Amino acid sequence: MNLQLTEQQEMLRAMARSFAEGEIAPIAHTIDAEEKIPDSLRKKLRDSNFFALLIPEEYGGVGVDAVGYVIVMEELARASAAVAITVSVHNSVAAGPIAKFGTDAQKSCWLPRLAKQWLGAFALTEPGSGSDSAALTTRAERRGEEYVLNGSKTFVTNGKYADVFVLLARTSQEQKHRGITAFLIERNAPGLKIGKNIDKMGIRGSDTVELVLEDCRVPAKNRLHDEGRGFRVAMQTLDGGRIGVAAQALGIAQASLDAASRYARDRYQFGHPIGDFQAIQWMIAEMRTEIEGARLLTLQAAWMKDQDIPYGPYASMAKLKASAVARMAADRAVQIHGGYGYTKEFAVERYYRDAKVTELYEGTSEIQRIVIANSVLHPKDGKGTT
Repeated sequence: MNLQLTEQQEMLRAMARSFAEGEIAPIAHTIDAEEKIPDSLRKKLRDSNFFALLIPEEYGGVGVDAVGYVIVMEELARASAAVAITVSVHNSVAAGPIAKFGTDAQKSCWLPRLAKQWLGAFALTEPGSGSDSAALTTRAERRGEEYVLNGSKTFVTNGKYADVFVLLARTSQEQKHRGITAFLIERNAPGLKIGKNIDKMGIRGSDTVELVLEDCRVPAKNRLHDEGRGFRVAMQTLDGGRIGVAAQALGIAQASLDAASRYARDRYQFGHPIGDFQAIQWMIAEMRTEIEGARLLTLQAAWMKDQDIPYGPYASMAKLKASAVARMAADRAVQIHGGYGYTKEFAVERYYRDAKVTELYEGTSEIQRIVIANSVLHPKDGKGTT
């Protein structure tokens, strides 16, 4: 893997950093406190093509590579994890599966709108099925040239404002994994209702809702991939999404290190900056080292995706490591700030709350460990994972 970024990737980082520092960081506290991303910022994100990052150029997108995408996501998350996950979900698990599995007609219909106007969401989790995704019970029954769906979804990021959902439902009761099908459902589909907003500990500026489907009618042409292949769509989609979450976690971790370092230089106790004390130095050193390690894992997974090398276990390793580092770094940052770190006067309190969710969504850390262990114990190619 070439560790040297290309000129385009360096430009992407500079652009994303400038935008994040100029447009997001000044209002990040307000986004968290008011639990919403202002419409004005959404428009600026749209105008700056952040919602078009992974959409191919032929459909009006930017078509950045996975490494470039990771770089952008980290910069956005350094300013606001809530903004970063809003952009990430739209790109990686909404537009992504349409670009990969959609028909030419589906791509031509939805991708240009997702690039320029619409917001996308991904609906897999249900009240009774979280980590066991194949246990979902939302049903889809074929009736002529349409499907009729009944059931509910929860933890749908972007769901309050989304214009189209990539939604998984069961088309066969006899088969578990092979009985699941993916659908593209527009917001105004008859029988689709946006449910209650979920009150969360962190990333509060990112909307998360429940969906209710009551005889929701969806044209058969809106089925994504073949009937019964939805679980494959979901799992491959989540592999890419995990790289985005790893990048988000990196952004939180780096922001925590930045804040802790500033405070350690500026805060005096016993006549010295607290950064002069070994206890603080060791925490800073641990944060820096762990962040760099997690960043390399994340870039490796992204690079493998760009090279079309099977990367699923590496995406899991990146997410597992980066999410743990985000939680550790946020914890250390609060500790270095002392009592002030426990107040909303300093951003580290927000980082602490935001970090935890990276160990939960798009596959808990326990699920990542299962994926990683299976890649070692049951390698598909018989050659192990190295």
